[in-house]
Amino acid sequence: MLMEKNEFSRELDYLYSKSLVLESISDFHPVLWFHWMDAIAHIDYTLSIAAFSYESPRSLMAAEYMRWRVDEEKLGDRPLFKPFINWLKSEHPDTYARLPALWQGIYSDDDPAQYRSFRIVLDPGTTKPMPATFFHSMIDEFFKKDLIKSIYTGASLSRLFETFKANHQ
Repeated sequence: MLMEKNEFSRELDYLYSKSLVLESISDFHPVLWFHWMDAIAHIDYTLSIAAFSYESPRSLMAAEYMRWRVDEEKLGDRPLFKPFINWLKSEHPDTYARLPALWQGIYSDDDPAQYRSFRIVLDPGTTKPMPATFFHSMIDEFFKKDLIKSIYTGASLSRLFETFKANHQ
């Protein structure tokens, strides 16, 4: 039995109305692409469990991906992403300020936001759910043209990541 659409399912529809059809995703920097896609997956999972039953096929499929990505996050240069975000915060505050708020929150050492059981939790001290409109803004930030352009190999954020990597290995 399908539940009536709620405000969170409308945000899922909004997420899936977005497209990367005009982008060459194989040309994205692999670490930045992984964390971009990972953020989208966390948004999807958090919205799915708010929009549907936790045991719906959609939520179960998303949870399976999320379990897989835990090990994937540890491969190659991917573990450098969190220290890279914190480095941007101190060394390149203008670039840091243009990053999606979700990346700023989850990866900043100074922010309590985190992924808990694969859900996005901005304030672990509260049990109130995030408003659906917050997800709308989050989605828009990840699909901003400037961010997408910056994660191509050789583009601005990509070059900064490579500089950070070269100096921190």
